[in-house]
Amino acid sequence: MSDTDGKKPLGLGGGAGKRPGQVKQSFSHGRTNTVVVETKRKRVVVPKPGASGTAGTGTASHLGDPSKRPAGISDAEMERRLAALKAAKAREAEDNARRAEEERQREEDRQRRREEIEAKEAEERARLAALKAKAEEEERAARAEAEAKVAAAAQRKADILGTKSRAQIQREQEEARAAAEAAKPAAAPARAGKEAAAAAPAQPGEDRSAKTGAANPASVMSRKTDREREERERSAKANKGDDGRRSGKLTLTAALDGEGGRTRSLASMKRKQEKARNKALGFGQKAEKQARDVQLPETIVVSELANRMAERAADVVKALMKMGMLVNMNQAIDADTAEIIIEEFGHRAVRVSDADVEQVIDTVEDKADDLQSRPPIVTIMGHVDHGKTSLLDAIRKTNVVTGEAGGITQHIGAYQVKTPNGAVVSFLDTPGHAAFTSMRARGAQVTDIVVLVVAADDAVMPQTVEAINHAKAAKVPMIIAINKCDKPGANPQKVRTDLLQHEVVVEAMSGDVQDVEVSAKTGMGLDNLLEAIALQAEILELKANPNRAAAGAVIEAKLDVGRGPVATVLVQNGTLKRGDIFVVGEQWGKVRALINDKGERVDEAGPSVPVEVLGLNGAPQAGDVLNVVETEAQAREIADYREKAAKDKRAAAGAATTLEQLMAKAKADLSVAELPVLVKADVQGSAEAIVQALEKIGNAEVRVRVLHYGVGAITDSDVNLAEASKAPIIAFNVRANATARSSAQQKGVDIRYYSIIYDLIDDIKAAASGLLKAEVRETFIGYAQIKEVFKVTGVGMVAGCIVTEGVARRSAGVRLLRENVVIHEGTLKTLKRFKDEVKEVISGQECGMAFERYEDIRQGDVIEIFEREEVQRTLA
Repeated sequence: MSDTDGKKPLGLGGGAGKRPGQVKQSFSHGRTNTVVVETKRKRVVVPKPGASGTAGTGTASHLGDPSKRPAGISDAEMERRLAALKAAKAREAEDNARRAEEERQREEDRQRRREEIEAKEAEERARLAALKAKAEEEERAARAEAEAKVAAAAQRKADILGTKSRAQIQREQEEARAAAEAAKPAAAPARAGKEAAAAAPAQPGEDRSAKTGAANPASVMSRKTDREREERERSAKANKGDDGRRSGKLTLTAALDGEGGRTRSLASMKRKQEKARNKALGFGQKAEKQARDVQLPETIVVSELANRMAERAADVVKALMKMGMLVNMNQAIDADTAEIIIEEFGHRAVRVSDADVEQVIDTVEDKADDLQSRPPIVTIMGHVDHGKTSLLDAIRKTNVVTGEAGGITQHIGAYQVKTPNGAVVSFLDTPGHAAFTSMRARGAQVTDIVVLVVAADDAVMPQTVEAINHAKAAKVPMIIAINKCDKPGANPQKVRTDLLQHEVVVEAMSGDVQDVEVSAKTGMGLDNLLEAIALQAEILELKANPNRAAAGAVIEAKLDVGRGPVATVLVQNGTLKRGDIFVVGEQWGKVRALINDKGERVDEAGPSVPVEVLGLNGAPQAGDVLNVVETEAQAREIADYREKAAKDKRAAAGAATTLEQLMAKAKADLSVAELPVLVKADVQGSAEAIVQALEKIGNAEVRVRVLHYGVGAITDSDVNLAEASKAPIIAFNVRANATARSSAQQKGVDIRYYSIIYDLIDDIKAAASGLLKAEVRETFIGYAQIKEVFKVTGVGMVAGCIVTEGVARRSAGVRLLRENVVIHEGTLKTLKRFKDEVKEVISGQECGMAFERYEDIRQGDVIEIFEREEVQRTLA
């Protein structure tokens, strides 16, 4: 294989169109180099004759000549390139046409705008010319009127004083002319009449004064005025000189001002006309200040005070500074200072209380025509494990009881059930445990009918009595449901008899309280129970107005992860809609979503409908009343007032009234051991129930102190508070998040988790019992009588005794009795029998005893021997 590998060596060829040449290159430091280059000549293509005739087949003829085609390009590629070139040219032509059309339209728009501007200018010029002509006409009329008055006056004087001398006539005319000029600047033509009259020659033999008086002064003065106007025009042209002729620029001012004087501009004329129009309409006058009634609470922010007075905040701040108060617009001032400011600005102060903010809540009584029937609200109450939730499950055909920890209800639940006859009933299921007293009380307050569930095999129990008392306090009718009638040991008649002790007389015993025997397990008697509820609801005639702002009661509240604060609300009046702004207790919010008892989202909830409300800014207290208001500002103001009032109430309750009471309380607390705890629960009602149960634990020596309770998961702030207080955290159906768990492990904070309230209360009782001081019990084990007293060197006084009863032990305690009076209590230093140290001596034997640090012993004294043992106490 050759070195060239079949290729030609590099070099300069002598092909056509190429000319060799040399180029000298210069480098730094004087170095040069000469290289040989070749110059290509530009090929000039001359079209052959007949080329135009073949233009229509340009593509085909070009493709048919491969020599004119670039190397390596096929026919298909050539066709694609030519097609792309043609399309590009077509697009370019379209773009050019579009740009030309757009330019033409822009030019038409510019021309149209120019024409509109010129038309407006012409119209304005015509208007100004008319105004100027009108002004000149008025000026001429004024001058003519003044000239006529002067001429008439001169004529009258000439007629009256025809015999006066020429000097007197001239003097009087000059005085009249001066008065006319002072009254009207346009009275100058009067001077021309006087001069014309003086310059007229007198006829021989004719009286000069009579001739002057008989002349026509108006015609003479008119000629003189025309002559003076011509002289002014000539003098103006002479002053203007050649500049006016050579300027060549015609302006609007020059066109309208024939005499070359300065005239008012267009803007000035517009301002003048606008001012005259406003003056005619009365706009130019300063508005009279309006006195307002300013509502004044106990404290108010300066900016809000200025807003209520409709004054500038800077003016209010300035007035306060003049009074010596250096405040800004965001600071609050007291009502007395604000009242002074209001009176200074000319307004009237109306004192209002902070509680007046709640007046925006609609408390108007509904008209009878607006009321409509609503479903009854039924609360299921009774003792624990008597089958309340199971009975409601049988009615709803669900199974809620299996979802409750320990099989007991620990939350208040709200459900809506449609009976077989088509009626709708709202049910509230309350806990039966003793710790949930407040929950049962809330259920009785918002309900229409109470269904008291009593087990046929258990009869009346403590929580049954409590439920009866709640129903009586709320003045709510009761229906007795005797449950578990399917059991072999059921005795419904015993239940009816026991209820008589609590003044509840059922219909079966000639009373007015309905009683129904039911079985949640078999479904027996459920239809009769629903019929009894429907009958009682029909008697009550329950009605509400759905077409008004909603009002309801919070049955339960919790802090849900992902959804935030959630409140279970039972609507009592009106209709709660999505988007409504409401205030509930110390919280407020806007309804973001409504969820019914089946977990479905709804847009509105009418009377007697239980729903979960999302959109609160915090978890409210169970039992709070929900009210819908108009604006967010009103809701926030009411919530802030309620929060402040609650805080003041708590501070007042916790404060000691006097120093003596404070010292007495501190002294009493010294003798009481406290068990501090933090409580976090899943819902507000459970937290309240736990706190109330814990506060009942304790006695005069120990008590449980709840430092803080709330709803939601355990957070770092809870762990920090527990560490600072050395208190455990009680978690009921909630858990700690990851950061709180790691923080609790590092700081040694004990977190205890519970799902059943029984276990929680038992553990707290056990912990509180550990703080109780142990009870010391004494047990008498023997007696000894002193027969002789000896003095032993190194030991001291030793009593020779005989054990008369029981046993004497070395480790036991002793008391020295003299004539049945205790004169010493202590311990034994030694216990010997025949010179030997022994641990104990039984009854009937002799021994020697020596007391620890006590030697006043006598013959005949009795020694009482006893033992102490500590017994750990527990709370009941």
